[in-house]
Parts: sequence; C-alpha cells; structure tokens
Amino acid sequence: MDRIRDAILNGEFLPNERLVEADLIAKYQVGRAAVRMALAELEKEYLVVREPNRGARVRAISLEEAIEITEVRALLEVLVAQKAAERVTAQQMDELRAIIDQMTKAQANADLSQYSQLNRTLHKRLYDIAGHETAKRMIVNLRAQIVRYQFRASLMPGRTDVSLAEHQGIVDAVCAKDPVAAGEAMQKHMTSVTETLRKMPKQGLY
Repeated sequence: MDRIRDAILNGEFLPNERLVEADLIAKYQVGRAAVRMALAELEKEYLVVREPNRGARVRAISLEEAIEITEVRALLEVLVAQKAAERVTAQQMDELRAIIDQMTKAQANADLSQYSQLNRTLHKRLYDIAGHETAKRMIVNLRAQIVRYQFRASLMPGRTDVSLAEHQGIVDAVCAKDPVAAGEAMQKHMTSVTETLRKMPKQGLY
C-alpha cells in the first residue's frame, strides 16, 4: 500500500487516473488480494475512489476542498505546537533550530525542493515531540490529500520568505517552552497557508 500511496503523492498517478488492478499487480509484483486491500485502505484515506463496475481511480480534490482541509488541519497543528512546547527537551530544541538553519540556507539558495522537504521534516519533528499520536495520524492523512496544492502554494511569489519567518516563530515559541505562544505562532502560519491557497488561480487546478 505504501508504494501506491507514494506514487499518488509523488504525482506518478494523476487525479482521476484509473488504477487498474492488473497493471498494479504487474508493476508492484504483488497478488490481487494485496492490491485490493491497498486500494480499500487508500479509499479510507480519501486518496482513492472505488466505483462499482468501474474500478478505482485517484481522487481529485478541488481547491475549495483543499482550503477546507487546511482549515481543519490548522486546529490539529495548533494542538501539536502546544504539546511540543510542553514536552520539548534541550536536545530536541537543537534539532529544531538545526532544521531552521537548513531551511534558511535552502531559501537563500532558492532551492524550493529542498525547502519543501525541510518544511515537511520540521512539521514531522514537531509531531514526534508532541507525542500526540491521534493528532499526528489525522494530520498526516489530511496533508496527504492536498500535497499537490501545498507544493503549488510554495511556488507563489514571496511565499518562502513568509513561510520561513513563520516557522522561525513557531520554533522560537516551542523552544521557549511557551504553549500559548507556540499555538498562536502555528495559528498564524496556518492562517497564512489558507490565505495563500485562496489566492491561487483555479485554472489548471483539480
């Protein structure tokens, strides 16, 4: 299942593209039962749609739905930031600051791919530090549904400058062990993400 999910998230399978069982069996060298189980699980994650007599296809998500998903995710991200501020250790503080340093270098070098990867790494590290498995599981599922929109949002002019400052604020608050400030910093960041999505042109999006 992980390989099919990764292929969807990486754009190997496009929105509305049919996922033919025979093709997946040949591609991944697994049995039909394994493929069907994987598609059933991905349907639960809202990455795949299965239709009677028509098989499965990659679920297409509209910009409006992507905005709604981001608004829901924001509530969970704020909780994670608060919990991380409560539980962060000195070693974890150093790790978060190191990621920010790497993000700063990637931003200075206009390395958008590296910056995006580090962005995901930072959020994942916050999930681990927070230790809130339910919030983490739900956020990962929500993020997976709109990963393409997130990358396109990062291409908006000046977005990485704003994003870097927002992430610096989140890390500063977490490292200060201030849950209120951490939550506020995360809320500011997620509101900014939502507003960026609202400004994206709908043409060519799905």
